[in-house]
Amino acid sequence: MLEIVQAGGWLMLPIILCSIVAIAIIIERLWTLNVARISPKNILAQVWTWLKNDQLDSDKLKQLRMSSPLGQILATGLVNSKYGRSAMVESIEQASSQVIHELERYLNTLGTLAAVTPLLGLLGTVVGMIRVFSEIMLQGTGNASALAGGISGALITTAAGLSVAIPTFIFHRFFMRKVDSLVLNLEQESRKLVDALHSERKVEIR
Repeated sequence: MLEIVQAGGWLMLPIILCSIVAIAIIIERLWTLNVARISPKNILAQVWTWLKNDQLDSDKLKQLRMSSPLGQILATGLVNSKYGRSAMVESIEQASSQVIHELERYLNTLGTLAAVTPLLGLLGTVVGMIRVFSEIMLQGTGNASALAGGISGALITTAAGLSVAIPTFIFHRFFMRKVDSLVLNLEQESRKLVDALHSERKVEIR
């Protein structure tokens, strides 16, 4: 492995650094973007039970806000529910925008890494090929093995860049879809609470 890195030249270092950052982001997002952490089951039912039994107080709201991102959104809506439906909806939308910002954290960086690493690999190949042609100009094409070795070394960075970029791009798209799904779920749950408090129709909360 060390020989491959050395053969690829100094541009292998930023590619390796990009791979380390990408791996760290992927692990962190896999841990963070967990449905059970973002939108726990039965949390809305628990809130509705508190409301029906007149048990909702400041301590319960604090507990709800600290429990999860969905709890944070619901707690904000409950605090503003006394001001009417429109005020409640507006406060939920503001809280949701903050939560969505947190859900999308580092995803732009991951997308940038997926775009940059192939370019770094291509730059490394171009630099390597310039070096090879410079040697051809000085020594000619008599040493075929040295020429082949130079070209092979020049292509290492492209292979390394693609090896980092392809899985990084796949995970970036996966996380984007995951965030979209989580946001839809948060919207549905918060809408249920709004409709339950400010609607004539019966809403099933489970």
